[in-house]
Amino acid sequence: MRRSAALPALPADAPAAPRSDAATLRRLLPYLWQYRWRVGIALAFMLAAKGANVGVPVLLKQLVDGLSIKPGEPAALLVVPVGLLLAYGALRLSTTLFTELRELIFAKATEGAARQISLQVFRHLHALSLRFHLERQTGGMSRDIERGTRAVHSLISYSLYSILPTLVEVALVLGILAWQFGAAFAAITGVALVVYITFTVSVTEWRTKFRRQMNEYDAVAHQKSIDALLNYETVKYFGNEDFETRRYDESLERLRRAALKSQASLSALNTGQQLIIAVALVAMLWQATQGVVAGTMSLGDLVMVNAFMIQLYIPLNFLGVLYREIKQSLTDLDKMFGLLDREREVADAPGAPALQVRDGTVRFEGVHFAYDSGPNGRPILHDVSFEIPAGRTVAVVGASGAGKSTLARLLYRFYDVSGGRITIDGQDIRAVQQDSLRRAIGIVPQDTVLFNDTVGYNIAYGRPGATTDEVVAAARSAHIHDFIAATPQGYETMVGERGLKLSGGEKQRVAIARTLLKNPPIMVFDEATSALDSANERAIQAELRQVARGRSTLIIAHRLSTVVDAHRIVVLHQGRVAESGTHDQLLAAGGRYAQMWRLQQAGAEPE
Repeated sequence: MRRSAALPALPADAPAAPRSDAATLRRLLPYLWQYRWRVGIALAFMLAAKGANVGVPVLLKQLVDGLSIKPGEPAALLVVPVGLLLAYGALRLSTTLFTELRELIFAKATEGAARQISLQVFRHLHALSLRFHLERQTGGMSRDIERGTRAVHSLISYSLYSILPTLVEVALVLGILAWQFGAAFAAITGVALVVYITFTVSVTEWRTKFRRQMNEYDAVAHQKSIDALLNYETVKYFGNEDFETRRYDESLERLRRAALKSQASLSALNTGQQLIIAVALVAMLWQATQGVVAGTMSLGDLVMVNAFMIQLYIPLNFLGVLYREIKQSLTDLDKMFGLLDREREVADAPGAPALQVRDGTVRFEGVHFAYDSGPNGRPILHDVSFEIPAGRTVAVVGASGAGKSTLARLLYRFYDVSGGRITIDGQDIRAVQQDSLRRAIGIVPQDTVLFNDTVGYNIAYGRPGATTDEVVAAARSAHIHDFIAATPQGYETMVGERGLKLSGGEKQRVAIARTLLKNPPIMVFDEATSALDSANERAIQAELRQVARGRSTLIIAHRLSTVVDAHRIVVLHQGRVAESGTHDQLLAAGGRYAQMWRLQQAGAEPE
């Protein structure tokens, strides 16, 4: 069946109700408050720069008027214009110098605030539950974080370096014009500014929806491209390159149409701004030329008025762009703050103590769980109870979908149980710190995902700071050292995105090595050898049994031959404990385990 070309108007995780601009700014201010002394110094340099900048037209007037000398006065020609020229150059230099000092002083505040916000978002995302990460759109979320970080720089840069200096300069110019030439000049400039700002703000508010829509479609397109590239192999397996290209092109087409609307509205904004500025310039110069003709103003006054208007014209010409960028930066920052507002589904209780592992006894007591807590949520586990005694190995087996891997996720507290509880040495895992809980558990997952780094880095990830000898020892125990040593770069070999340069068995052995390096008191093997061949599986199984000795170990397995030596085997069926006992006891009972054993021995799979 052909897939519909329709695309969602917004990403699935788009915030429903963005906060106001004022609320976003209030959220940003605490990050800048710790740099308040730098803000004060930067503002002082900004005022000095604008004072020097406004002084340039005044000095230019003096320079022009100074050239009107009487014949036969060479001293005046030598002293007055040369001195004014030097002062003019000094003011120009001062403007640039004070501006650069302002940016230099405030750079630490800008970069520091951006760094703190980015780190806070990064830590918060890691603190969110597995549910959020299973539902997220990685491409769109990464773009939101990137834009939000850039928005911090933009907001500070545009407000402190552009908007505020422009307002200061406007105030100074209006004051000088009113004092020097009367209220008419100041009135023309003031009215033009009010009309200009009102027009700019009104039109920009109107066109912001086009810009926001364009960014949303951009996020959708980015997410689809990232998703297709991350699933490169799947695309190739099914020959769906053209299909993915069409999906991406549909997103780009929506983005193109939104971008055209945004550009058309921008052109209307720029045209209106230029019309207002042109009318104001003509009116000011008309007034000035009339004054020169009437003898009430000098030629230098005309030059000064023109220079003032040019100096105001340049920043005002970008006011619409600045306002639009500030509005967009506030929107982008709000989206990143929206990530921070995501509630932590699994959070530490206030004042929760660290987990104290004594002998490592793990108990599942009447555990109920459903991934969706709503009325239509399908329960996964029903009143599951069993114990992993200290230093013993308990295996959980069952058909696919029985809820085996869910037990590991609950033990790690990626989710909280819907009912019942899980304890370690009598401590409810919901009442202890998650960090201490996860430090006490090591897992070899069924689906091993590696970082796009070296194989040595991925093994050392089990215990950052481990020595090279310890990493090599863990690799030997996982029977992967010989393979690594045979590669040209050894432990510096890059494994590629998600470890795609390694085979499934090699990735699984890396996962085993890093768990061995972690050396926790509680171990979880979730189909830990499912990607290994028979010979390597037997070798690794022997090593895992050695590692599990003296530790509380949970083995989650589909292949029953891997758990025959477990001290106890728990059989799950449709989320319930169907039976439990040793391998021999379960075979003798002739129940579901015995049926699964016969089917697997015959080469079939249980239903």
